[in-house]
Amino acid sequence: MNDETMGQEDAAQDAEACAEALESLDRISLDEIAFDDSGVDVQDEPETEAQSDDQDAGDVEPAEDEADHEGTESEAGNQPESDTGEETVLLDSLPAEDSLTRELPGLGSAPAVDETIAMGDIPLPSVPSAREAEVRHRKMSPKRRNLMVAGVVAVALVAGGAGYAAWNGYQQEQAAAVAANAHTMMSVQIGVHAAGLDCSTGSKIPVQVSGQDSDGSSVSETLYVDEHGRGIKLLPGDYTLSIAASPIAADGTIYTVPTTKTQVTVKRDGQDLSAQATFKFKVPSADTVTDDQIDAAAKYAEEGGASSAAAAKVLQQAATARRDAAVNAVSAQKAQASRDADARHKATDLYQLDIPVEWYGKVATWQNGSTLCIYLDDDTNTPLVTLVAVREGETFTPDDGDTVLGTVSLGNGYTVYASGPVYPYVVPQTINGRTQNPVSTYPMDTAIELVELTTGNRYTYSQIKNDLIGKDGNADAATKLETDYLAQILLPSIKAQD
Repeated sequence: MNDETMGQEDAAQDAEACAEALESLDRISLDEIAFDDSGVDVQDEPETEAQSDDQDAGDVEPAEDEADHEGTESEAGNQPESDTGEETVLLDSLPAEDSLTRELPGLGSAPAVDETIAMGDIPLPSVPSAREAEVRHRKMSPKRRNLMVAGVVAVALVAGGAGYAAWNGYQQEQAAAVAANAHTMMSVQIGVHAAGLDCSTGSKIPVQVSGQDSDGSSVSETLYVDEHGRGIKLLPGDYTLSIAASPIAADGTIYTVPTTKTQVTVKRDGQDLSAQATFKFKVPSADTVTDDQIDAAAKYAEEGGASSAAAAKVLQQAATARRDAAVNAVSAQKAQASRDADARHKATDLYQLDIPVEWYGKVATWQNGSTLCIYLDDDTNTPLVTLVAVREGETFTPDDGDTVLGTVSLGNGYTVYASGPVYPYVVPQTINGRTQNPVSTYPMDTAIELVELTTGNRYTYSQIKNDLIGKDGNADAATKLETDYLAQILLPSIKAQD
């Protein structure tokens, strides 16, 4: 037989053996198979040698070889012994009295129980030596070897297939869970700080959301959160958050809209994003709120920030009323300030000035030409300071008991001299009965007011009397207190007349 014919015959045998093994897996149980390795080896040896000789001779067909092999296997089942002297008994060849179901003494015949084996009746297999194992392997027919290999491969495939199926099922479950999460809306929370805002009575905060979800779809929408930053639901993905407009508080408060934009990633339900996205709202002066700000806030309140369009309209009206009231109040304040400024503004033929705000309403004035006297209201005999314009080169002498408290050059050839009593020094002396050049004596409330006006409320009468000056008086220290204050609040306002 040539090499090509032998190769085809081996391939046919291998294919047939694999097919038989795979076809019989479902109907062969473990306790139905018993191999007599030594018996098979003995009977297979002649067959193997004959087959080898026949194949070399080339005059035996594959069908005949297969028939001879089956006959040999049948004869091998009847051989009593193997070459090694071991005894291996097939379950089918046991005598009737050694059957799997036997009668136990005193119990009669027990019912037949399938797959029950009396272990004492089955000889334990011996372990072959290395030489015997090699001989058995060499003597085993190619068909039986192929059958055994195919069986092992089939079992491995079945076991491997079961493991792969379990792993694949787990992977599919995980993928299904991920896919389900990717299509589940996740609630997230952001940080919000808006003083006085209660979204149960006002409108919610409109948050502009843009980005891409886990499906790769673009997202651009407006969502609303309460004063705690709750209310946003999104699919997992990456987003940019910003504030679309101001909410409206129940009292009509409009907030300054934060201009910040923050990047966030939504991964799970209940995620707190306040560490990455926090928006702080400031309350501007109500009179500075514009119609555009109110209209934008009302638009978003109507679209979803308020419970209804009617509620949004009420909030818009509250915001408008609050702004208008603030504007009116500011206007009134400005008008009053203008009137006050006019009242505080004084002018002579050579210079002009403004009565200090701290003195306004507490003092009055009289003037004569370029001389202006500022005195305690309703008491012309108690001047605080007298201003006199003197031509440069001329001398100025204050009235008896007065002290020069400061000077201002007008730049037009004149200098204004400010003079008057040093009340932080005079008042404590006169109150305590001292008579060194007192202008007059004063009631206590008048004394206190004079000290406060000439020192700008920086010191009380008690401090002047007990700590700074004392009842024995200190003219220099008292004078410095008054001159320093007048130099700050009065003298800078003295300007030459236009």
